[in-house]
Amino acid sequence: MSNVVPLLRPRPAPDAAARATAAVVSDLVTIAEQLHDIGARAAALGRPRTEAERTVQMVLDAVTSIERALDTITDGGDFTPF
Repeated sequence: MSNVVPLLRPRPAPDAAARATAAVVSDLVTIAEQLHDIGARAAALGRPRTEAERTVQMVLDAVTSIERALDTITDGGDFTPF
C-alpha cells in the first residue's frame, strides 16, 4: 500500500545547546527544592522569632530568584528541549 504512513520515525538527536539548557534547568530545579528544605529546617532551629523569620525570608527570596531564572531560561515555562 502506498498510502501507509510509518508510525515509527527516528527522532533527530537534540542539539548540544538544548542538552546544556536542560541540564541547567535541572540543576536550578534541584537547587530550588533544596532551598525549600533548608528554609523549613532553618525555621525549626529554635532561634528567636524575628531572626528565624528573616532567615526564612532570605531563603525564600533566593528561591524566588531561582524561579525567575528558570522562567527566563524556559521562556516562561514553555521549554521543551527534546
